[in-house]
Amino acid sequence: MLGGGVASGALRPARMFAAETKPAKPLQILILGGTGFTGPFQVRYAVERGHKVTVFNRGKTHKSELPKGVEQLVGDRNGQLDALKNRKWDVCIDNPTMLPAWVRDAAQILKGNVDRYVFISTISVYADTKGGPDENAPLAKYEGADPYKETRDTVIASQFKLYGPLKTLSEQETQKWFPNQSLIIRPGLIVGPGDDTDRFTYWPVRIDRAGEVLAPGEPKDPVQFIDARDLAEWTIRMAENRETGVYNATGPEKELGVGDMLGGIKSALKSNASFTWVNADFLEQQKVSPWSDMPVWIPAASEEGGMSRTKINRAIAKGLTFRPLGETARDTLAWFKTLPADRQAHLKAGLIPEREKEVLTAWHAKNK
Repeated sequence: MLGGGVASGALRPARMFAAETKPAKPLQILILGGTGFTGPFQVRYAVERGHKVTVFNRGKTHKSELPKGVEQLVGDRNGQLDALKNRKWDVCIDNPTMLPAWVRDAAQILKGNVDRYVFISTISVYADTKGGPDENAPLAKYEGADPYKETRDTVIASQFKLYGPLKTLSEQETQKWFPNQSLIIRPGLIVGPGDDTDRFTYWPVRIDRAGEVLAPGEPKDPVQFIDARDLAEWTIRMAENRETGVYNATGPEKELGVGDMLGGIKSALKSNASFTWVNADFLEQQKVSPWSDMPVWIPAASEEGGMSRTKINRAIAKGLTFRPLGETARDTLAWFKTLPADRQAHLKAGLIPEREKEVLTAWHAKNK
């Protein structure tokens, strides 16, 4: 959130691309959410480009924390949508939705009152990621009793197994209500300053601490992620260009191995950390899980390994660009160091120091 410790400099675009001329016509943009992780970047970037922005959320963030001129409507996606009635916007950007009922309920009010509907989905909608999915790959199917009765709590209770299938249905709900008017963006792992999950943050923090760092798998295992600022800025530009259709949105532009990712972070932070590479089989034996204990990384040979080879050709052809890895790493670490000491002491992803040392000791003993 804007009030959550993200430095104002991190909220501004890192640089303006030559192709980024100001839009000819300012837009009236409604952002559902707008105060989470990517939302503030969308808001700030849209305002900088001359658009009139309205955010709709529960009002947990004070109006004074929004950029000047941004209108805040207070409500709740769970049935409290009156603030959206009798209003018109050029485009609606739906950030937080994981339930098809949320799209349906908003669409019943916004249908005919917005020209375009942008739904932020996820690459978790893909049923099979082998080989790296493109936008036409088969999608996850919902097998529950009634998707319209699912809630955020039931998604969490399912350990997020319902997340992909419900996002799929949310996409379909979007296309049903806004045919030929919808833009569906499927991001991969979103990272950068303000990310409260630590799913990338672990690595800059750990490498900055230096010493011997447990590095997972093989250096060439591919990884994919996108800086929240790159995603947000591209989303606004796509809205300006009246784009429709479905696009995967992750990065970087060319395949990146986990070794180059860790090395790039080390170089950007001028760290003297050293990496000890531990193979996937040993990590499995030690019950060290990909993605959660070893963030960003998925074993290349695993069933989910293709997720790190998601095809992004379509998005790149439409102007998706990426800031340097080093910039993301430095900005993420700088943001993290602004958080309270007790929060910094408890990362939400990755191995705690004692557990990392334990696994490294076992690895060295095995290979002595």
